[in-house]
Amino acid sequence: MKAFGVILIVVGIAMFIFSGFSFNTEENIIDAGPIQVNKTKENEVNWPNYAGGISIAAGIILLISTRKK
Repeated sequence: MKAFGVILIVVGIAMFIFSGFSFNTEENIIDAGPIQVNKTKENEVNWPNYAGGISIAAGIILLISTRKK
């Protein structure tokens, strides 16, 4: 459980530093035999800042609870 608490804290800090990420996908618009038209679309994944705070708090609670036992 200590390792999971540390992982939650590290992920929470990373969520504060990086507010999201983006990636590209390629969509096939027209496929007419040998002629193909493709479109590259940029997709974004974002998360709120409080999600990082919740992750850090949960990690700290796990670390404290495992020390008391």
